[in-house]
Amino acid sequence: MSSTTSARPLRVAIIGAGPAGVYAADILTKSQEVKGGDFEVSIDLFDQYPAPYGLIRYGVAPDHPRIKGIVTALHKVLDRGDIRFLGNVNYGRDLTLKDFRTFYDAVIFATGAVKDADLNIPGVELEGSFGGADFVSWYDGHPDVDRDWPLDASQIAVIGNGNVALDIARVLSKHADDLLTTEIPANVYAALKKSPVTDVHVFGRRGPAQVKFTPLELRELSHSRDVDIVLYPEDFDFDEASEQQIASNNQTKTMVKTLTNWLVEQPEDPSEFTASRRLHLHFLHSPVEITDSPETPGKVANIRFERTRLNGTGGVEGTGEYIDYPVQAVYRAIGYFGSELPEVGYDERNGVIPNEGGRVIDESGNVVPGIYCTGWIKRGPVGLIGHTKGDALETIGFLLEDRLNLPPAEHPSEDAIIDLLEKRGVRYTTWEGWLKLDAHEMKLGANYVHDDGSISDLVRERVKLVPREDMIAISRGE
Repeated sequence: MSSTTSARPLRVAIIGAGPAGVYAADILTKSQEVKGGDFEVSIDLFDQYPAPYGLIRYGVAPDHPRIKGIVTALHKVLDRGDIRFLGNVNYGRDLTLKDFRTFYDAVIFATGAVKDADLNIPGVELEGSFGGADFVSWYDGHPDVDRDWPLDASQIAVIGNGNVALDIARVLSKHADDLLTTEIPANVYAALKKSPVTDVHVFGRRGPAQVKFTPLELRELSHSRDVDIVLYPEDFDFDEASEQQIASNNQTKTMVKTLTNWLVEQPEDPSEFTASRRLHLHFLHSPVEITDSPETPGKVANIRFERTRLNGTGGVEGTGEYIDYPVQAVYRAIGYFGSELPEVGYDERNGVIPNEGGRVIDESGNVVPGIYCTGWIKRGPVGLIGHTKGDALETIGFLLEDRLNLPPAEHPSEDAIIDLLEKRGVRYTTWEGWLKLDAHEMKLGANYVHDDGSISDLVRERVKLVPREDMIAISRGE
């Protein structure tokens, strides 16, 4: 008889403690087959960072009010005590796939997508051309990125029409003091405070009816103090496919109505915009080339776009008309892309682990017993955070279907993996450690001290601790 059908619990490792990993763990523990069946499940949730939450902590702008609700939901799941969190454990370095297969009956990869999708145009390598994901990691206090960021451009281009592009544009254009109540790290606030930015331009290839951001993201732009939103009448084109999309999709209808209202209400004379900063929204622009100038060789000085037009099906085609915009920085926010993982197959075209519904497959297309994936590393970085629940449900369904035929772990004891980590000198963190770090960050926020040593009147929700060593030390009581 397989050991997974014996009295001991089914041992499952989930690699990645972001929403995808937590949802998978939650669904597995709550499964009717688990609760009412003839076996129990024991889950260890691993993450390379000392803290949980993944994308929520290191991939979402700090001024998002809705994120608090998601964090609360994830916290409740992990705080129940039936899922063990083990942070600061790096897959491929601290533990190998062979290790996981030795100690667990099943392994689920939920590592997400953290790098920028490529933008293949000339000049993308120039100084001042940045990946949006790198910038997000910087302002979110990622422990493994440089804490300095060159914010010396007065005119900036952001390429992309998704939520991340709007996040980046909003953070770049917003006054630093208006972010101080959030959890942004001190170095981020200081850098944004000195930024000379006056104009941030957001460019999308298609029209207003084809944008990928959400109504909430769009409306947040209008909440920025002393920032004018600037739109252009020539960018508002709607073909038959656009009209059908507007009529059939309430989200599209809401966004188009919001954008159209802003366009109608804005001053006709550009000189009547009174804010010290402007956030321009451009549509029907396809990036062609980023260039430098004789005055600043090797540095971004201009970006060229080809005007596009809708082709009747919701797509676009080039018009042969080119427009240049003088900018000193370009941020590429055209999407995230998954990274290759050691000892696991990789689809280079789509940036995912090859799989069938969450069952990992090998080069021959055969299912690899006991190995699964969920979230963005399963289906690519599309959709909102909540969509990962559907991914997890599908993956867990297949795991439960397969459970009687899973290759049994050699060392299924819950203590065995801890013994191995300690033997290898891995300074892993736990859920109890996260509660200590969480309390520490909130205390820093409640007693915020300015650079001059004065106590702030502001009550910040937290001050995020950035250095990895500091996070580990607080978590482990060192």
